[in-house]
Amino acid sequence: MSELGRAALFVCLALALYATVAGVLAARERRRRLAVSAQNALIASFGAALVASVVLVVALLRHDFSFTYVADHTSSRLPWYYCLSAFWGGQEGSLLLWLLVLSAFSAVAVFLQRRAQDLIAWVVPILGVTGTFFAFLLVAVTSPFATQAAPVEGLGLNPSLQNPYMVAHPVALYLGYVGLAIPFAFAMGALLSGRTDERWIIVTRRWTLIAWAFLGIGQLLGSHWAYEEVGWGGYFAWDPVENAALMPWLAATAFLHSVMVQEKKGMLKVWNMLLVALAFSLSLFGTFLTRSGVLNSIHSFTEGSLGPWFLGFICFVVVGSLALIRWRLPLLRSKTKLESLVSREASFLYNNLLLVALCLTILWGVVFPMLSEAVRGEAVTVGAPYYNFFLRSFGLPLLILMGIGPLIAWRRASLRSLGRTFLIPAAVALAAAVGLLAAGAGSSTPGKIAYSFSAFVLGSIVLEFVRGTRARRALTSSSWLRALGQLVSRNRRRYGGYVVHAAIVLLAVGIAGSNAYDSSAEGKLRPGQSLSSGGYSVTYRSLTREPKGNHVELRAQVDVYRGKSYLGRMEPGKNEYLAEQQISNEMAIRTDFLRAEDLNLILDQPNTDGSIFLKMLVKPLVNLIWLAGIIFVLGSVITLWPDAREQRRLVERYQAARTFSRA
Repeated sequence: MSELGRAALFVCLALALYATVAGVLAARERRRRLAVSAQNALIASFGAALVASVVLVVALLRHDFSFTYVADHTSSRLPWYYCLSAFWGGQEGSLLLWLLVLSAFSAVAVFLQRRAQDLIAWVVPILGVTGTFFAFLLVAVTSPFATQAAPVEGLGLNPSLQNPYMVAHPVALYLGYVGLAIPFAFAMGALLSGRTDERWIIVTRRWTLIAWAFLGIGQLLGSHWAYEEVGWGGYFAWDPVENAALMPWLAATAFLHSVMVQEKKGMLKVWNMLLVALAFSLSLFGTFLTRSGVLNSIHSFTEGSLGPWFLGFICFVVVGSLALIRWRLPLLRSKTKLESLVSREASFLYNNLLLVALCLTILWGVVFPMLSEAVRGEAVTVGAPYYNFFLRSFGLPLLILMGIGPLIAWRRASLRSLGRTFLIPAAVALAAAVGLLAAGAGSSTPGKIAYSFSAFVLGSIVLEFVRGTRARRALTSSSWLRALGQLVSRNRRRYGGYVVHAAIVLLAVGIAGSNAYDSSAEGKLRPGQSLSSGGYSVTYRSLTREPKGNHVELRAQVDVYRGKSYLGRMEPGKNEYLAEQQISNEMAIRTDFLRAEDLNLILDQPNTDGSIFLKMLVKPLVNLIWLAGIIFVLGSVITLWPDAREQRRLVERYQAARTFSRA
């Protein structure tokens, strides 16, 4: 089996390398048959990567400890679903997942666009180069198919990874990371071919949306994992690896807004090329952080010697992209100029500048400690206050722009029309601000501003839906619900975007509320003793210990009360993993949807005399974060749903394009 896996990786490397070389020759010399051959090789590389992946999955599920990777990341007591997640729980497996997803996306992208030979002529070798890099790493640097004399038992899986969210979270992130390779390849292909119109944007818009959506979903799943598993009551700590996933999402968000300006006005062509290159480079940088061993992180589970290889490839991508953009600057110059600073295209530009500024600020916070240690030999920590300062500085203007941008007209807007347009959202925001001040809610000025801005954005979103639905009813004489459905179905991209904006607003409210109004208490408790916080009181009863599968569960039995009302029993505790010889925190969470808050209990330390150190946290509004995730998925699905009008537009552009040489 190991030989089959190695052979599949060698074949994948050979096919990706052939697709690169043959693709370059075909694009330069305009040889159609050779171009088709390169495309077929790229598609076939997916089959080879799939065979290698199946070999590793079978070895993991069969507990074949003759595979070094299987012995290092599983044990015979590990449940099958965590054996499967061990595929991406280690360095070699995660790289194989990268290669598998990349080859699959490349095959689908090339197959779907085979009729447009002029469009994908240079796309194939660019995807081939990326596939060659990852296949080379797996063949020559770090192989998942290394073998050994099989030990009696494996080392097991990191306990932090033995969580249902970690079955889905890494896969979602990798689908996002790798998905950004497709728009990058089409953008660079457009530069190499000299076809810098918006055709490549139309072709890749859905690919970008898919990658962007998976990055967002992956981060939300990871936040919920951290909330439940780490045992600290938080969901985001500005950890370098968390930041590594956030940065390409911010860059992709800016790109998705910016391409609308190019499609409608033919502007921001250079900016869009820079953004798509930045997003893909940051996706590689995120993989570099988790797999190079250059930093210590709760999210970084592997160490290895891949750092120099990844750093070299990232430099190659960055330098090559900038060189191509510089070379094609004459073709990228826009004939249309920004007519007014008060227009929708101007608001998109402001939005982009803020998103990129926040992205680069986070990047500097991640890179600076590594540079300091490398140059000065001094470890420096960039903490949450740094990131929170810039999140407020850039995030609050971004929040208000989400409400302003959709309401402003293209080209130019008058102050009178703006006043009429913003009257209702501004009134909603003012009412929210007055209500917060009257209630004396919290003492954080940025928090109150965030709530007021959120009310403004929600008001503008509701206003847009009401206006559009009223107009549809006037045209069709249908019911409000049917008119709303027709409105969204005929403008999926626009109204799906509004739904995503609503999700971001709920996310902002949840973050602000859970940080501004939370309360906590902790102490040493003996059986019968109590602890109180945030209107709750808890009484410790006993400590139990019970074997379960591949671990032993240690649980504190705690009764929960609000006032004199008994709410039930919670069981915070710890898991002792036998094969891994590690202990994980298992926080108990009680959710009250009516009060929109969570009660979290954390068993900090059990003692031999039966006493415990217990921490209780009351987190109001935190559930809005998870609700925002559901609404985010809904908005993403709406924007991704096939649009017949968009497809017709694409066909028209294909017909207008020059026919690729059949030489």
